[in-house]
Amino acid sequence: MTSASVQAWRDAGRFIDVDGRRIFVVERDGAGTPVVIVHGYPGSSHDFVGVVERLDRPTIAFDLLGYGFSAKPTDASYSLFEQADLVEALLARLGVGSCALVGHDMGTTVVAELLARANRGALGFSVSSVVLLNGSIFIDLAQLTRGQRLGLLAHGRRMPLSFPRSFLRRNLLESVATGTSLGSEQVEDLVDLIRLDDGDRLLTRQIGYIRERRVHQEAWTAAFVEYAGTLGAVWGVLDPIAVTAMPQRLAALRPGTDVVLLEGVGHWPSIEAPERVAAEIAVRT
Repeated sequence: MTSASVQAWRDAGRFIDVDGRRIFVVERDGAGTPVVIVHGYPGSSHDFVGVVERLDRPTIAFDLLGYGFSAKPTDASYSLFEQADLVEALLARLGVGSCALVGHDMGTTVVAELLARANRGALGFSVSSVVLLNGSIFIDLAQLTRGQRLGLLAHGRRMPLSFPRSFLRRNLLESVATGTSLGSEQVEDLVDLIRLDDGDRLLTRQIGYIRERRVHQEAWTAAFVEYAGTLGAVWGVLDPIAVTAMPQRLAALRPGTDVVLLEGVGHWPSIEAPERVAAEIAVRT
């Protein structure tokens, strides 16, 4: 049984058919350029519920294929390129011609692929600005958790049985820094949405994004460096996975990158500090 927060988020959204796949979307009205939020692995758009309710501009938060309330097909590759295709197709359906992009965790790499397309004039919409939140934008610097490493060993398989809640909870807690404010109810919400419609059985297939990140590191780094718009990195400094050396390297490679370090915040800034994240997004989009 899901929490009241998850149920309210579900009730606030709708489903849109995108290339034959049912995608869950929450849209909020406001003035100005739309903000489009791309969540990470193994989370969902619900990770941003506290951020979305604090933004005063048009906002689109959605679940990528295989995550949250969106369809979880067993025959999908869950490639980052296909997730980028999904974003393009979804925004075309919604009539979005220009937007700001916010990416967290795996979502930062989906954003990188979208920027690579924009930089070569091959994206179906324009990107006015970008905000990156705690993601392995430089995979060589990532401190992968034990659960992530085990998942990579089993990559490509669909697990025959669902994972126990205790296993999922324990692996999620590996991404939570000591002293941060990710509460037990918020962890249970993450577990519930991972397990929804047997989504946990897809985790070892979806985690292949880490290998894609390694293969295409050079191209996706170039996408950030060559992007001509406003780019900011809002980073929880206690993140045990996506360490602060990542935004620091980006700033060195791309002078003008606006880096904001959030003290007392870890890997899940949109959950741990939604007020601060919303405020930082608002001034950068």
